[in-house]
Amino acid sequence: MKLGVVILAAGLGKRMRSSLPKVLHPLAGRPLLGHVLDAARGCDAERVVVVHGHGGDRVQAAFRDEGCLWAEQSEQRGTGHALIQGMPMMSEVDRVMVLYGDVPLISSETLMRLVEVSADTELGVLTVEMSDPTGYGRILRDAEGRVTRIVEQKDATPEERRVREINTGFLIADRARLQTWLGRLGNDNAQGEYYLTDIIEMAAGEGVAIATAQPGTLSEVSGVNDRVQLAELERIHQRRAAEDLMRAGVTLADPARFDLRGRLEAEPDVSIDVNVVIEGEVRLASGVRIGPNCLLRDCVVGPGTEIQANCVIEEAEVGADARIGPFARLRPEARLADRTHVGNFVEIKKTRVGLGSKVNHLTYLGDAEVGAGVNVGAGTITCNYDGANKFKTRIGDGAFIGSNAALVAPVTVGAGATIGAGSVVNKDAPPDQLTVARARQVTIPGWRRPTKTG
Repeated sequence: MKLGVVILAAGLGKRMRSSLPKVLHPLAGRPLLGHVLDAARGCDAERVVVVHGHGGDRVQAAFRDEGCLWAEQSEQRGTGHALIQGMPMMSEVDRVMVLYGDVPLISSETLMRLVEVSADTELGVLTVEMSDPTGYGRILRDAEGRVTRIVEQKDATPEERRVREINTGFLIADRARLQTWLGRLGNDNAQGEYYLTDIIEMAAGEGVAIATAQPGTLSEVSGVNDRVQLAELERIHQRRAAEDLMRAGVTLADPARFDLRGRLEAEPDVSIDVNVVIEGEVRLASGVRIGPNCLLRDCVVGPGTEIQANCVIEEAEVGADARIGPFARLRPEARLADRTHVGNFVEIKKTRVGLGSKVNHLTYLGDAEVGAGVNVGAGTITCNYDGANKFKTRIGDGAFIGSNAALVAPVTVGAGATIGAGSVVNKDAPPDQLTVARARQVTIPGWRRPTKTG
């Protein structure tokens, strides 16, 4: 069986009150549509078509590398009309599944369950039981429990409104039969739209057994219509992610104050404090401790390392048993070896720091190679940029850089060298010697500070 998936993503999203197409609004750092595409891929779909409308160019640009196909719904004429736009690209598949670009928490497991229960029939529908189904279309069944049709709230009788099983909109159907049913859809209704739900009654009238499946949780089929609903689903998603991490051996100080906006690979006994944000691809080895209010993006942290409060680690690698922060920033291509120390208000970019080296206070290192056992004093900077080009600073093993030094690249500080505090070094400093580059201190006898006149 070849499965095709059509994702309906052409809605205007007026209630979002945004110029950004609704399906591009982020949940857990990814567009809503991205989550739905992940679920579709988890079903081993042969072909995925996204039906777009409002802001279609922006939507396609955001997913140009996702390998999906695109169909345009230029006029908003209902869900049935939207699906019709995508059907020409389904000619080579056996069955078609319909998903929604603004329902981001649907899981591949639930969709596969729908595939399985409908394997022996031509139509399957995902339904859900709600304690309060007000506003939703009800699933009506006959005395034998067979689905007969879907009735909308406004058209339902008082008895029908007491039904708690509702239609989610997700369905799977034999492609050829679906094509036939879509061709018979009409728009003789108050909105003048073509409703996908009408095919349920058509199928039942033809004696087709309509299979049903249910999601694991109600939130899987909850859509996003405004920013309030988006925020609600964000917290649900984050809570699930937090629980998965805790079950895998990670300690979270407060699961409600943790945000995973990418992928986190964490070994057992990692500890994460409150208000930590994870973005991109992050790997934390066993025993890593992350302090409060940190941002980690596309980075790797070795075993036993502590990231103290209020640090930003971006596209960097940190070795084992290191100590970073508080208030440190590691920028792209910072590479720190084992047992390194990087302290408060230190910024490191495109720099390798060797085994056991310390950069503890108020320092900037950019485009540098720092050897093992180096001590970099407070206020030190590598002057790596002349306004047009960038240059390299090299510091040998065991060097000691005094406070408030400026190393003007390109420059090399030899192994074991000492740079006197306050020096501006623009020539290579030889190994194992003291280099001082500062004006001689002078005291002027009898000098008086000026005073105001008048």
